[in-house]
Amino acid sequence: MQPKTPSESRTIMTDMVLPSETNPLNNLFGGELLARMDRAASIAARRHSRRITVTASVNHVAFNRNVPLGSVVTVEAAISRAFRTSMEVFIDVWMEDRFTGERAKANEAIYTFVAVDDTGQPTEVPALQPETDIEKERYDAALRRKQLSLVLAGKMKPSEASELKALFTD
Repeated sequence: MQPKTPSESRTIMTDMVLPSETNPLNNLFGGELLARMDRAASIAARRHSRRITVTASVNHVAFNRNVPLGSVVTVEAAISRAFRTSMEVFIDVWMEDRFTGERAKANEAIYTFVAVDDTGQPTEVPALQPETDIEKERYDAALRRKQLSLVLAGKMKPSEASELKALFTD
């Protein structure tokens, strides 16, 4: 399989926050935003793998800003690293102020998807070749996040987590 670039999986979804999607403070429900992020990440994973993909985990979500009623929300998702059958998807959420048009980063998240075949069995995915500086940073950090998850789940010994150990030793 030929490696792919993050730009080949990039998915951009733009929508407006409607009254039925807000809490009593007139801000977008967190669950609604999670659903939007999951859909964008799923499309990015499918574009990268050209397979059916399933959400394996939501590794990180940061709700940094409220997203008020009427805001235009853009969810941008792209593969940050591909492993054997799984893909880490980094998601940036942008909010456009309804009055000024100013665009600001509202939230971010990291999801993991697994590519599966028609019987639901994991299947291999293409490698990822990052191009930009931020893609390279996210690519490198993805291995540390994966090792940390494996250590915490008891699937890897801390002594085997070479990328994590490198953070703490010279």
